[in-house]
Amino acid sequence: MDIIKKCHEFYSDSEYAKSLGYTSNPRTLQALGLYPFFIPISHSEGTEIIIDHRKFIMIGSNNYLGMTSHPKVKEAAIQAIKCYGTGCTGSRLLNGTLDIHLQLEEKLADFLGKEKALVFSTGYQTNLGTITSLIKKGDLILADKKCHASIIDAIFLAHSQKYMLMRYFKHNDMTDLLKIISRYPENQNKLIIVDGVYSMGGDIARLPEIIPLCKKHNAILMVDDAHGIGVLGEGRGTPHHFQCTENIHLIMGTFSKSFASIGGFIAGTKEMIHWIQHLARSFIFSASLPPASVATVLAVLDILYKEPEHVKRVNTIAETMRSELTTLGFDIGRSQTPVIPIIIGDQFKTVQAWKILYEEGIFTNVALPPAVASDASLLRTSYMATHTDEQIDKVLQAFKTLKSKLKPSRFQKQKNEVTIHE
Repeated sequence: MDIIKKCHEFYSDSEYAKSLGYTSNPRTLQALGLYPFFIPISHSEGTEIIIDHRKFIMIGSNNYLGMTSHPKVKEAAIQAIKCYGTGCTGSRLLNGTLDIHLQLEEKLADFLGKEKALVFSTGYQTNLGTITSLIKKGDLILADKKCHASIIDAIFLAHSQKYMLMRYFKHNDMTDLLKIISRYPENQNKLIIVDGVYSMGGDIARLPEIIPLCKKHNAILMVDDAHGIGVLGEGRGTPHHFQCTENIHLIMGTFSKSFASIGGFIAGTKEMIHWIQHLARSFIFSASLPPASVATVLAVLDILYKEPEHVKRVNTIAETMRSELTTLGFDIGRSQTPVIPIIIGDQFKTVQAWKILYEEGIFTNVALPPAVASDASLLRTSYMATHTDEQIDKVLQAFKTLKSKLKPSRFQKQKNEVTIHE
């Protein structure tokens, strides 16, 4: 049978496809003109993009500080290409370590208040390599149910390779975490993993409550702060926000958000980073981060030291949007950051809402099952330090239009919460 026909039958008739709901079938959305994915952008200046010769205001980017279009950042990338070329063509273990890789690792460790940092080629690879290299047979991993997909995949990989134990606790629920961790001996090795900022809900991990549990039950604490660094704690992230950096064993971050590039890193003690550096397969067997990406992050770090107003600006905008959207009657969940979900619930109504905003010249993201629970579909909006007051006014006007075109009952608070994020 032709492979294309097989794929068609799978998505049209399989129980899996049916379980996703009719709007999760891409063919259905495409036929209705409501397909919100893989839309090609022909030009971008951060807060404004061009799609099919039309200008949109972008409120769907993780470019929280707006650094992708900063002149100093772009110039740094250009100069790095002139000096080192376009790529390293090898792994860090062999020929792929540049002096600027080491400079970046040293500056990241200093910025985050840790002894040492290690740079990976992507954030996904960072979590995969870190978690699998730290765990051995009989160890226990406890992770928040809303942790990033890369963490979940890393845990499953570690479990399949090393037969460790894995448990998930209810999102930000300290009672459930305590209930689960109390079942295991205090002398058993344990790794607790949380996100600093949860990238769909925009809420923050309860680190001050997690840390005492880690100390009492002999657990290492790892924080994936991909969406917290550049946003919280004067840009230094969630641990700095709570002034508890010294109690966090490992801080993970990415360069594809506030750092305006791509890549990832893990920061911790010299001994732990040394261990990860020599055991993480996703680090050892991947080509190293390209020179332009490294130089971009170095430039952003320099700007963060010298120009703290960018962090203040993005949080001021976020506070305004949370207040205004709540006043308009939208359910924004428990957002405390520039990530602000518009929780609608019904899948079809959610893509309709996306289309209305799109027609108003506003580009945002859609989260449908299986990325979220079956009745917790949402629009994921996020904001940048470089959004102007005029742009924010236009965004709010578009949300007013959205409210007028869809019944208010569709935005009433949902009992269900977002389960998984991008």
